[in-house]
Amino acid sequence: MRFDILTLFPGMFAPLGESILKRAQQAGTIRIGLHNIRDWATDRHRTADDAPYGGGAGMVMKAAPLAAAIRAVVGEEAPPVILLSPDGEPFTQALASELAQQPRLVLVCGHYEGLDERVRESLITREISIGDYVLTGGELAAMVVVDAVARLVPGVIDGESIAEESHSDGLLEYPHYTRPAVWEGREIPAILTSGHHGEVAKWRRRERLRRTLARRPDMVRSAVQQGLLDKHDLAYLAELGWNGE
Repeated sequence: MRFDILTLFPGMFAPLGESILKRAQQAGTIRIGLHNIRDWATDRHRTADDAPYGGGAGMVMKAAPLAAAIRAVVGEEAPPVILLSPDGEPFTQALASELAQQPRLVLVCGHYEGLDERVRESLITREISIGDYVLTGGELAAMVVVDAVARLVPGVIDGESIAEESHSDGLLEYPHYTRPAVWEGREIPAILTSGHHGEVAKWRRRERLRRTLARRPDMVRSAVQQGLLDKHDLAYLAELGWNGE
């Protein structure tokens, strides 16, 4: 899978060359291309922003350099061209899974007060927000999207590791423990050393239900509405005091 990122600050993306994403790029499982929007500016100062019509604070990304950058990077293909924006649809695990099915994504990092609306109307095909807050630019949001999507691409992370993690099926993940079995007087749950794989799986499922109900009851309601929980899950939730609301 290929990610093309259009940005005014390519130096911000150094973290994409570390850890799991580094190994995935070395293996050729994913490719990440960084494109400096200023390279398509036509003046000697490589200006990519200007004052907004109508006045107001801040600057706005100019239409011509950004449009030229998008068109050059997209070429004759038709990949999703995604603007990272606080106006966009919320980024979720389900959306990450959807985007991971694409062979290529083009991510546009907004900056300043935003970009010329005419570029949004003519060249942006989707807008995504990583939360209800405002960042100084779309670079951090783009890295979040790349990280969340790339790890779902086959070959990047073992599929079993993804299957039961938080948000994969509407629930949060169960707690994890490693050696030593007793640390600062705290013991791991005995079931984890029992050798009964079926009972361990049952404990982990119940811990996922318990943790999700305690921390994100809205996710429990959503999981019920989507039919993701069976009768055993519902019975255990009832034991925990959940009344279906």
